[in-house]
Formats: sequence, C-alpha cells, structure tokens
Amino acid sequence: MRRTVRILVAGAAGAALVGAPTFAWADASEAKRPKVTATKAQKPTKATIANLFTQWNAALATGDPNVVADRYANDAVLLPTVSNQVRTNRAQIVDYFVHFLEKKPHGEIKQSYINILDENSAIDTGVYVFTLAATGQQVEARYTYVYELRNGEWKIVNHHSSAMPEG
Repeated sequence: MRRTVRILVAGAAGAALVGAPTFAWADASEAKRPKVTATKAQKPTKATIANLFTQWNAALATGDPNVVADRYANDAVLLPTVSNQVRTNRAQIVDYFVHFLEKKPHGEIKQSYINILDENSAIDTGVYVFTLAATGQQVEARYTYVYELRNGEWKIVNHHSSAMPEG
C-alpha cells in the first residue's frame, strides 16, 4: 500500500511539472488498467428531423407563444412569413407568435428536403401551407429550419419562411 501512495504522488508531481495529467497504477499490467472507450454520437435520422416540424406545429396548436418560442434557441434568428421584422431574440420571437397565433395557424408540409449535417445539426427546407382558421385563408410559403442539438434538445437556430411570390 505504501508503494502505491508513492507512485500516485510521483505521478501527480510529474503532472504538475509538465502541466499534463498523469495516471499511475500500482500494478501497471494491461489487464488491470481501466478501459476507456469513446463512442461517437449517432447522426439523427431524417425521420427524427422531420418530426421536429410536427412538434413545432403542435406547439402552434397550444395557442401559447411561449410554448412555440421554447422550440427556438436563445440566439435563434426568425425571418417570419407574415412580418417584415427580423426576430433575433426570445422576446421578439414571442412577440411575433403572439400575433401569428391569433390567426389560429396550422401548417402542413408539401415538400421537404432534409440534410443531416452531423450528429448535432440538420437543415429542413421546402414548401409548406398554413391554413389560418381565424380567416380561412391559406398561405403557401417556402421555409428553411436549421436545427442544432443543444444540451440534449433539438432547437431551431434559424427559421426563414417567405410567402410564395406567385401567391
């Protein structure tokens, strides 16, 4: 036991001298060393990313702008369909949805093109149609969502939506 303490102290002293972590074991045989395995995170599936729109649309259905804003990262940028103002913080995003939700929107994707960039980011772009139940109006728009996995949750970091120029 005394020898183990000396080795560990020597290892710590060596680490302090070179500025790097050093580990020592009393019995340095391979069989007794702890095994360290690194697992790389898996890329999300296209279905996982497509489901993020379903969750966003369900947030719209709550009628609560804060629930919708929770789908966005704190530093997200929103270029909304029915507003000329770029929204760059939570308060502005909530403000947009306060007014948009008054129209009782329901979105339906017509075309979707999903690109998985890596295990933490993806893009969903395409065309959707919003039915505004308050007026019966339908708005067809192009969209792009950029998603990032942050602290274990998928968040919208960029959302651009623009009405079709022909419509």
